[in-house]
Amino acid sequence: MNQVSVIATGLWAKVQTGQFIAAGESESIQPAAELSQATAKVINGLFRELRSIFPAWKQAWPDMATYKAAKQQWMRGFLEAGICSTEQLRFGLMQARQAAKDFVPNVGVFIGWCTPTAEMLGLPRLAAAHREACRNAHPSMAGQAKWTHDAVWHTAKECGFENLNRLSHDLSIKLFERNYTITVRRILAGLALQKMPLALPPRAIERSAPEVGNKALAALRAMRSGGAAHA
Repeated sequence: MNQVSVIATGLWAKVQTGQFIAAGESESIQPAAELSQATAKVINGLFRELRSIFPAWKQAWPDMATYKAAKQQWMRGFLEAGICSTEQLRFGLMQARQAAKDFVPNVGVFIGWCTPTAEMLGLPRLAAAHREACRNAHPSMAGQAKWTHDAVWHTAKECGFENLNRLSHDLSIKLFERNYTITVRRILAGLALQKMPLALPPRAIERSAPEVGNKALAALRAMRSGGAAHA
């Protein structure tokens, strides 16, 4: 996952690149000395994609000043929301193409699009993951719980097994949803998750009490029979 190299607080305020570009014209990048050209290319590319996706984009950006100001505001929004990778922006653009709208969304809507759902990453849906976590967090499941994914285990650990056991369903799922969202962001950022515990070895099957008693009686009879034979 390629990180946008100069997404840092305060730096985007210095950006003076990305002049207003009419349809069909080439886009030149003239970054300030402090700005990485790679970062300018990512942001300029993002806005170029948005213009191609939303035909009524001029309603949002009617002139060059508005266009440049929008880039600054969107960048600040990305910083505050933790959008820091090109992969997240790709998810946002994918959602934008599926939105079937003419007008450019506000930055808050686009930020929401940049965070994929758990299902998009091959993870269980929120409700299913929450049910699994609550079931496996119960003390009776100690040592025998089965987890479908590290992400569910990690989220349950972040919530706390005790909380999943004692909170009402409404409070429990809100807590789990918050931590599940954070877990998804960790996956997108390439950060490690807490690993699921290794399965315990199967328990040895204990012999039943009658079996043990019968063998003891048999041994006792054998001893007595032997003693009687020697008498």
